[in-house]
Amino acid sequence: MTRAQRAAAGAVFGIMLALPAVPSPFLEEISFDSLDGWESADHGAALETFRKTCSDLDPDVWAGVCAYATTDPPPRPFFELFFQPVRVGGPGQALYTGYYEPEYRAAREREEPYEYPVHKTPEDLERGEAWLTRAEIAESEELDDYAIAWLRDPVDHYFLQMQGSGRLRLEDGEVLRLGYDARNGHPFRPVPAEIVRRGIYERHEVSEAVIRNWVRRNPEMGMEILLDDPSYIFFRVLEDEPSENGPRGALNRSLTADYSLAIDPGFVPLGAPVWVATEGPAPLRRLMVAQDTGGAIKGPARGDIFFGTGAEAGMRASHMRDRGDMVMLLPIDRAHVMLDGG
Repeated sequence: MTRAQRAAAGAVFGIMLALPAVPSPFLEEISFDSLDGWESADHGAALETFRKTCSDLDPDVWAGVCAYATTDPPPRPFFELFFQPVRVGGPGQALYTGYYEPEYRAAREREEPYEYPVHKTPEDLERGEAWLTRAEIAESEELDDYAIAWLRDPVDHYFLQMQGSGRLRLEDGEVLRLGYDARNGHPFRPVPAEIVRRGIYERHEVSEAVIRNWVRRNPEMGMEILLDDPSYIFFRVLEDEPSENGPRGALNRSLTADYSLAIDPGFVPLGAPVWVATEGPAPLRRLMVAQDTGGAIKGPARGDIFFGTGAEAGMRASHMRDRGDMVMLLPIDRAHVMLDGG
């Protein structure tokens, strides 16, 4: 199908998308035929993931394409008919990392060895404004009243915040599902990067397990480095989230392992399908959906792949740091406006 034919098809459904203003040098129109691995990708899984967040998007923007997506169309033709591939950031310029939903042991009340509180949002926090730093929060006993539960390891506490969601398994067997609620307004300064900067480990050696063991061996310097990151995340308990569902992303819907992607919404719109192509030790070719954001996910070609829940997912996520291509699929009319500088 030609570009003009697909543009006409898009116009029938009135597909337009309110996208951020992205400088044109970051964008390049390409064809589906140029996407290595496109023909053999699981378009059905991508379409199912896409449907999950359609109802949360602006109906003036997405109503047409989402309505058609619910009619159970053939997945690959659906994407090829209504979307235009637009590469973001140039060939091989995208950086992909991974994240997951951790699960940690916890207690409802403070008791040894459970000494590290997971907080709900304090009443006097003003969203978008700088509040107390991580170190100041750690010193404030007044905030104990806002503790949802208590963790036994400061590294667990840090990585729960770094991932932005998690499951807490209490000693009575109950599991609390936590979702991101707010942040303290300070810039994110990642501990793994600081450990590399200080020459403690090389970048390829750093993982959650390595950091945990190092902090146990070096508790004073370890806490200093953990508290050096001023950013801090507050959580909410997800009361009615089925255990088989993933955590909720930025669109307040559960994420799908291996098919949900965190992006910078200043460059890639939330809800858009994104073709991910990596060139690491285990090359990846997959159609995902931009359904989440992250404090460290900034820039025109930056993606964070959601790998699922638990230790195995965490191991996969920790090894993900690959360059590649990022290609967003945009409704055709809007893609042409953007590519023409509109």
